[in-house]
Amino acid sequence: MNEKSFRDLISGQTRGAAATLARGGLRLLSPFYGCGVRLRNAGFHCGLHTIHRAPVPVVSIGNLTTGGTGKTPFAAYLAHWFREHDRQVCFLSRGYRAESGQVNDEARVLEQLCPNVPHLQNPNRVASAQTAVAQFDSEILILDDGFQHRRLHRDLDIALIDAVNPWGYGYLLPRGLLREPRTGLRRADVVVITRVDQVDEDRLAAIRRQIAQYTRAEPVEISFPPVRLINAAGQTAEINSLHGLPLAVFCGIGNPTAFQAAIETLGLTIAAFREFPDHHPYGNDDVTQLKRWAADTNAAAALVTQKDLVKLNMTELNGVPLWALEIGCKINRGEETLSAALTRLTQSSTASDSAEA
Repeated sequence: MNEKSFRDLISGQTRGAAATLARGGLRLLSPFYGCGVRLRNAGFHCGLHTIHRAPVPVVSIGNLTTGGTGKTPFAAYLAHWFREHDRQVCFLSRGYRAESGQVNDEARVLEQLCPNVPHLQNPNRVASAQTAVAQFDSEILILDDGFQHRRLHRDLDIALIDAVNPWGYGYLLPRGLLREPRTGLRRADVVVITRVDQVDEDRLAAIRRQIAQYTRAEPVEISFPPVRLINAAGQTAEINSLHGLPLAVFCGIGNPTAFQAAIETLGLTIAAFREFPDHHPYGNDDVTQLKRWAADTNAAAALVTQKDLVKLNMTELNGVPLWALEIGCKINRGEETLSAALTRLTQSSTASDSAEA
């Protein structure tokens, strides 16, 4: 079963007796997964598992669910914020689905968005933290997808909640997409609701109320507005240059529905839409099929995410121009809350520097 079929199953879109039976079986497995998560977290709370402290402050960004919540553009936002406040930063990540000896798609996108910020990919984030300080004189470390990675102490824990699908269909894995129960939000210093522009105010208010059950802090709310088009050669174009044109849209990300919704919100015409698994590597066979597919749809252009573009590394599909939608990060609500938390971290970094001096 591929990712799309699995998502259709657990979301309830797949109907019928067999699907109902499958969902029932997955629901029986979720408590066992939840038990394992609770035991692991209890081990950290009780000191059975060692938590290692880095020489400099660490800010962790992560989420309760699997799939995309917008961590990459938000990580870029944080890096720029710290650089503007004269702090040297470094990204730390696991390198999920990176090919041997190479970095993954998220690292490539961050390299484009933050060209002067080092990025260390290693499942052992504790070792990476030491390397970042020793080799790059990093003063603040940004731990990507770190909410469940508790071996490395964090001075600021940020949890991202996707407004489009905040609770992963309401169940723990494998029945839903929750990595841990909602009570895990109690560990978060800051909760950020992402893609708030893709839901109405009533739904957003409901998410706020649900978050308030676990933390008193007012959530920060952000969106990822499209900025422009960019291709593999680094050329850019205005988004409105695609208005009225039939587009072949495809992606291999954790939340393809959000990407599709963003394109429709721009008023662009999706002639055909195709999903690939998250972090899909795009081999030669894929490219051949995509070229044929783009031609069959009579598309005037093909549109992907930046994560897809860095892996395809081509400007066209058999004569069909290939563009990526470059997005930014906008703070819609709670900017003071976020800035105050980040400022405390920079002050902590300054204090560490003074102590060493």
